[in-house]
Amino acid sequence: MDTLTTPSETLKTLLIVDDDKPFLQRLARAMEARGFAVDTADTVADGLAKVDSQAPSYAVVDMRLGDGNGLDVVERLRDRRPDARTIVLTGYGNIATAVSAVKMGAVDYLAKPADADEVFAALTRDPDIRAEPPENPMSADRVRWEHIQRVYELCERNVSETARRLNMHRRTLQRILAKRAPR
Repeated sequence: MDTLTTPSETLKTLLIVDDDKPFLQRLARAMEARGFAVDTADTVADGLAKVDSQAPSYAVVDMRLGDGNGLDVVERLRDRRPDARTIVLTGYGNIATAVSAVKMGAVDYLAKPADADEVFAALTRDPDIRAEPPENPMSADRVRWEHIQRVYELCERNVSETARRLNMHRRTLQRILAKRAPR
């Protein structure tokens, strides 16, 4: 026999927008198990279309997608449904993108790889309660490496331009880019 759902449970619609299909499927299954009615998209265009057709009450959006910036989906959702709770996921965490995400309407910003428990906690946390500091935050070396990688990508993988913008010697930058990411 089916259990009856309350009106608040029927409003727990969740849109997950991420171009990493295995991650998208795992997170969707995990969030369905936590009581959300989940819809997924793997492009900005698909995410925007789903927001336009039926704006969800919750969203998890990857910052960088193959066809654009996930913040476009966050902004559209904020315009369509101001009460929606959105979090942004990214592998390129830095202060500037976190500020942009929050200004666009996100309630939290999580670095990948974020697990389903972290995502669920961020989506359902009381807005008046401050988030707990992470158990295993990125090291300073990792944050530096992520920032360099982000600037490098924004400069279309041009080493000379990236070095100029970061105010570092080109050879130093090349050595950093040749190494593996620090933990």
